[in-house]
Amino acid sequence: MADACGCAAPTPHLEPEEHTPWWGDPAILIPATSGVTLLVGLGLEWFGHGLDLAALILFWASLLFGASQFVPGALRGLFRSGRLGIGLLMTISATGAVVLGFIEEAAALAFLYSIVEALEDRAMDKARSGLRSLLALIPTTATVVVNDTTHTMPVETLVPGQRLRLAAGERLATDGIVRSGSSSLDVSAITGESIPVAVAPGDDVLAGSINTSGTLDIETTAAGTDNSLTTVVELVEQAQHDKGQRARIADRLARPLVPGVLILALLVAVIGALLGDPSVWIERALVVLVAASPCALAISVPVTVVSGIGAASKFGVVFKSGAAFERFGDIRQVAWDKTGTLTRNQPTVTQVLTTNDTRQQEVLDWAAALEAHSTHPLAAAITAAASHTLTAHEVHETAGHGMTGLVDGAQIAVGSPRWLTPGPLTQQVNELEGQGMTVVVVHRDDRPVGAIGVRDELRPEVPTVIRGLSEAGVTSTMLTGDNTRTAHALATTAGIDEVHAELRPEGKAQAVTAMREHNPVAMIGDGINDAPALASADIGIAMGTKGSDAAIESADIAFTGEDLRLIPRAMDHARRGRQIINQNIILSLAIIVVLMPLAITGVLGLTAVVLVHEIAEVFVILNGLRASRTPATTASPQHQPVTQPASATQSAGE
Repeated sequence: MADACGCAAPTPHLEPEEHTPWWGDPAILIPATSGVTLLVGLGLEWFGHGLDLAALILFWASLLFGASQFVPGALRGLFRSGRLGIGLLMTISATGAVVLGFIEEAAALAFLYSIVEALEDRAMDKARSGLRSLLALIPTTATVVVNDTTHTMPVETLVPGQRLRLAAGERLATDGIVRSGSSSLDVSAITGESIPVAVAPGDDVLAGSINTSGTLDIETTAAGTDNSLTTVVELVEQAQHDKGQRARIADRLARPLVPGVLILALLVAVIGALLGDPSVWIERALVVLVAASPCALAISVPVTVVSGIGAASKFGVVFKSGAAFERFGDIRQVAWDKTGTLTRNQPTVTQVLTTNDTRQQEVLDWAAALEAHSTHPLAAAITAAASHTLTAHEVHETAGHGMTGLVDGAQIAVGSPRWLTPGPLTQQVNELEGQGMTVVVVHRDDRPVGAIGVRDELRPEVPTVIRGLSEAGVTSTMLTGDNTRTAHALATTAGIDEVHAELRPEGKAQAVTAMREHNPVAMIGDGINDAPALASADIGIAMGTKGSDAAIESADIAFTGEDLRLIPRAMDHARRGRQIINQNIILSLAIIVVLMPLAITGVLGLTAVVLVHEIAEVFVILNGLRASRTPATTASPQHQPVTQPASATQSAGE
């Protein structure tokens, strides 16, 4: 791949590599040598007596050193693919200057252009340094336990089903499930979450996590070369292949400028020669070639996009393309999936109602005795809230209604309020259902004794995120397959005004398509049923590494963590990158517009135009690198003031 300058663009493949200091990089040393010989030659010319020959030799040396960095590539591009790159313009300009006897100017042009090209390459390397660092999160070896004996194995040999032993301070080589031990994992480099995550047996853990204390035995769920972290790196690699809409605009502007500049320079030389001194106008034509070179325009967008994508990966946001990075800054409406995105996807008991002669814990224990025999998600929530599980006998389940059985000699029944009457608790049950809870009524010996409210609670940061987006002019809409009453109850708590409930996957996609008629839309989801909507949106965002493969594949952006505050943070980052891109495009075009007439009228000579043009290019590169600055980290959700639901052990009246 080559850029509009006619120079080979850096390869997008990311591999761990040692960062070469500038004093050991030939791509920097050769242009630097060109500059040193040029300066020494100028010194001999200005202050020496009878040293003109020595100065001339140094100018030629400077010219050859500098030209060696772009002339071969420019000629290869011309003869192999007919590409008229900016390097070709510089080659023609330098050759013309030599023919006219301007060896000093030709050397200055070669030095300045070659050093700027070298700086561009270094800038792109710096921009990608954050992406390469992701690979460094994977250790080279892992400790595998086989028959109670530990062995050290290369990471690339790991397969699912093996048992790893992770000591304190070690980094996890691949994804897995904790089988024994308890500890806290530092996942800041992966998800951007600053607070270590506590893990215990049964918890999923991600490749690249650092064990902060204790020892963990982990069963691998992914191969060493194909896990959540390598997937992130592959997505980042993919981002290098798509420069984005503004990058394509820059290329469309730069590419026709090259032949256009050649034609203009030819016209200046021919018409000027017919009307005046041919040598003067040929010289001006050479100056025009340099003045109108769009190299700054061609590099202005890629360096900004690569810098921005690399910075985003450091705080847990992976842009799968440059286009996604740029479009994300234009988003004016966000469509949210409910389950697993706005909510934790972990139903929990949020309220327990009882009749006068029954305690809450008794209701929970009786219900848990039956629910222990069920695989329904609500059953897990109720058994988790119980203090201990009683033994139930003669358990029978009626699909869609509930369960019955004997507990401590009493007939217990649990089920929907449509199957079991709530009796004196009817009004309170209706209120809980109005708050978006699923209610399980409990009968003992055919008499209502309690009701349990279960709900998939909102993530604690959701109200803050929705409010922040609203203040930034971004509206929010909930899309869910859940029932209308539950959806509206949770949307009210979250601060979302617009709700579309009871939607099938195709319904979500249709809703997103309708929204796009009015605003650029981002869709956020994590499940297979969200994939059509993610693909239909201007920007699809897959939440967390636990999201389905279909969701991640359909999305334009993937979050390695699950903190929703990454969304406004990433949006601010993309908007800032877009502003920098616009600044660079305007500046690059302004330089050409200003220098062209000055070059044609002879106000500026070749040396002055080269100097101004290349200084502007350096400024554009440095401005683009500002996109590598990451937004400030917000406080952890644990430190946000959030109103928590009532505990299962609180009374209904508290």
